[in-house]
Amino acid sequence: MARQVVLTAADLDGYLTQEDNRFITQMEELYKKALLLSPKLEKGSDPARSSLISLYNDMGSLMKEIIDQESALHVYSFDTPSPMHGEASRLIHKLRDPATGHHEFLYYIQRAYELLFTHSVTAPRCHDKNYLVARTPVDYPVQNYSVHKVPNVDSFVENSVMCVMLRGALLPSMIMSKEMQEYSSSDHVTPFALFRIRRDDSKTEKNMDYILDLDASYFDLDQLQGKDLIFADPMNATGGSLVTIIQYLLKAGVKPKSVTCLNVISALKGSLRVVRAVENLELYTLWMDPVLNEKAYILPGLGDAGDRLNGPDLPDAPRNMIQLIADYGSGIVDLYRSQVREIERTVLGRYL
Repeated sequence: MARQVVLTAADLDGYLTQEDNRFITQMEELYKKALLLSPKLEKGSDPARSSLISLYNDMGSLMKEIIDQESALHVYSFDTPSPMHGEASRLIHKLRDPATGHHEFLYYIQRAYELLFTHSVTAPRCHDKNYLVARTPVDYPVQNYSVHKVPNVDSFVENSVMCVMLRGALLPSMIMSKEMQEYSSSDHVTPFALFRIRRDDSKTEKNMDYILDLDASYFDLDQLQGKDLIFADPMNATGGSLVTIIQYLLKAGVKPKSVTCLNVISALKGSLRVVRAVENLELYTLWMDPVLNEKAYILPGLGDAGDRLNGPDLPDAPRNMIQLIADYGSGIVDLYRSQVREIERTVLGRYL
């Protein structure tokens, strides 16, 4: 019999406060007005375009009002100086574009997680410095060395575990681990915990099931004890998958030191839900989208991030962790070779 953990939509009820729901309703009303402009936008109407821009400015102001009240939520454009906002906005624009092909999509995801790494890991530790000494290729008149001062992230890196929620989260987790390795003074590679979790997309948000398949997951509970757990998932819609995994770990006796969630795009509702449901969690997102539709898809969203990163699975033949890595190709595998080796050890360790 398959070992599964199932969390239902009803299990998520009650985390949002009355004020949360009031804000969410306000946002939904604004977004409904934006949707009504769609037919005119399809025809190239300049007045409709101006109205849409005005509505998005209103939604942005409301979003900031909401986020300012919640210290555990961090939105890139709200936390960083205004000259830096254009790069994040450009990245999201390219990721949303249906014309952005697979390889270009991978490139922009990598750029997005470089920004998220700075936002979540180095910026909070910028006042504590470390020194990296490098031997350069120049050996005349003698061997040359360089010194570079960087934020000291060693204590955080060495206590962290990358927690991967397949499928779309695999490459972002490798990117984050690589960034942490590059800043580490000891070239430390984070351990990985791999969770196969899915939601039942035949259902709506109101009756959704979130299914954690323990037989197809690879992790060591002892390795997670007292650790800083990092979840790098491109999209956070309802927050149900993250809550399912954390609740399972807590029931299994794991007490993490902290939980950090890193999203390229996060829905307002899912963001508020996870910070209410998970103690000592910090959520960092490059972009906050306003609403979900009844199928629990993020609007305006960018489609299925897993499919755009990895290509779609056949319904009756989902790929395992190693197959997904192989499909990335030699360029990606070589770039993240230390992370690939760590993932291989995690997967194959069960059978050794």
